[in-house]
Amino acid sequence: MASAMLKRSAMKSMVGSFRIGVTRSFASVSVGTDLVSSAPDVSLQKARTWDEGVSSKFSTTSLKDIFKGKKVVIFGLPGAFTGVCSAQHVPSYQKNIDKFKSKGVDSVICVSVNDPYTMNGWANNLQSKDTIEFYGDFDGSFHKSLELDKDLSAALLGHRSQRQMHPPVYVLNHNWVCPWSMNM
Repeated sequence: MASAMLKRSAMKSMVGSFRIGVTRSFASVSVGTDLVSSAPDVSLQKARTWDEGVSSKFSTTSLKDIFKGKKVVIFGLPGAFTGVCSAQHVPSYQKNIDKFKSKGVDSVICVSVNDPYTMNGWANNLQSKDTIEFYGDFDGSFHKSLELDKDLSAALLGHRSQRQMHPPVYVLNHNWVCPWSMNM
């Protein structure tokens, strides 16, 4: 009995520590935001193997090049291989690829604060690499520039992307955030 009470007390303390510094504020990104101007010096790394990284001289891709002349659905997640992100979030976008494409979307992009090799392994594990483009925000600069970063150090995850985005998905038409509905 005493050990059960001690475990409960420790668990409450641990759960409380996860809440330290956590707020429910939403990002500064909204309809009409020019994402490239909001994060002008940011580049991401496309998911790839180590050998592909070496052969590309560890190249990065600027946001301008990612979004140029395209309509893009972009979503950010806290981390590759995390439970809910792997079981629900990415599969929900993969399941709706045809709906996105029918609305004129050129690319669906997942960005997470991870290196491109982890993102590549995750995309392969989810069998999503052919339908969703995965990019690593290797230093968190994309999410920080857009005020979408979150300190999850209490959960041993360090700085990550917050999931509580509003809206949870951004549709960009030539860099600009647009209103979106699957019913459009």
